[in-house]
Amino acid sequence: MTTLPDRNRLLAAIAGLVGAAGVCIAAAASHSGDANLTIVSNFLLFHAPVLLILSFLKANRIATLAAYVLILGLLLFCGDLAMRSLAGHSLFPMAAPIGGGTLILAWLLVAGSAFTGRPTA
Repeated sequence: MTTLPDRNRLLAAIAGLVGAAGVCIAAAASHSGDANLTIVSNFLLFHAPVLLILSFLKANRIATLAAYVLILGLLLFCGDLAMRSLAGHSLFPMAAPIGGGTLILAWLLVAGSAFTGRPTA
């Protein structure tokens, strides 16, 4: 079994927390019928496995950077939608669009990471 470097262990732990949050929010969305919470749960559940995979790319710093940028984007985008649903106001003005742009940037970093570092996991 492969062991992770310390910086990637944190990323793997965050991936697990993102997945768990996605399941919890999916349950809340199914009971409330809230469309924003459904979107939040989908985004979290779609990105959790990606974060876990990125945590195993030890030699690729761009992939690690992409993972942390994904986390920031998820915090902003999902955080804003969740705040709108649960508290009745946004996280801050333009939080969701900034988070969405951050997620796009992160995915471009994932694409760019294919051309840097060692290709082995």
